[in-house]
Amino acid sequence: MSLKLMYITNNAEVAKLAEKSGVDKIFIDLEINGKEDRQGHLDTVISRHHIDDVKIIKNVLNESKLLVRVNPIYEGSKIEIDRVVKDGADIVMLPFFKTKNEVEKFVKYVDNRAKVCLLCETPEAVENMNEILEIQGIHSIHIGLNDLHLGYGMKFMFEPLVNGVVEDLCNKFSEKGIQYGFGGIARLGEGTLPAERIVTEHYRLKSKMVILSRSFYKQNDDLNHDEMFKIFDTEIKKIRNHEKTLVLQENDFFQDNKLKVKKIVKEIVR
Repeated sequence: MSLKLMYITNNAEVAKLAEKSGVDKIFIDLEINGKEDRQGHLDTVISRHHIDDVKIIKNVLNESKLLVRVNPIYEGSKIEIDRVVKDGADIVMLPFFKTKNEVEKFVKYVDNRAKVCLLCETPEAVENMNEILEIQGIHSIHIGLNDLHLGYGMKFMFEPLVNGVVEDLCNKFSEKGIQYGFGGIARLGEGTLPAERIVTEHYRLKSKMVILSRSFYKQNDDLNHDEMFKIFDTEIKKIRNHEKTLVLQENDFFQDNKLKVKKIVKEIVR
């Protein structure tokens, strides 16, 4: 089965083009609580999507699922979750959780009205994962490498991929029969760590989903509709073609790629 591709946007036209090109999940990002403190000093994008965007994007989608990342558990969580479910979220994602108690509250608040997705991105969540996985009603878990590497005091977001943290989590999720994925990818042929090698790691670890990075579609207001579609269509076809080559590979190929990824990451952080 090919990777489920996710793309973050609150732009209705871009969402329609992404869906037409084969993006499986359109991702609305409402998380703002605490994010400025964690990432405000870094060269990362804070989405600043609005809760009104949920209904707008839902109304333009036909096949792609709508995933909504809400805020970490806070006093307004139930109201926020009720609203995004009412407005059409197919999947609700909980970010930056640390404890079993937070996940229990989240699953209770969603109350089987949408699929539950967890974003595992804190060292505390990794530490507590065994007991978190005892909770019923978790449909998928994505490993967020940006906050996770910051939490561990690492220099590069893919360090948890090569030090065993991601692999250990994937094995735990697999044993529980929970769909999982990790991190994001740039266009094939791009990225400090080449995107092709990351996709290959997804196949080695039997990951089922990945986020297309914001750089995947470099929004340019000067582009017309056809030019915008061509970007998505061309780049997603490249990923799908690369995946077709991976299903034919043997274990030695994936182990060799793992070693090469480790070497590249080591060179990046030294």
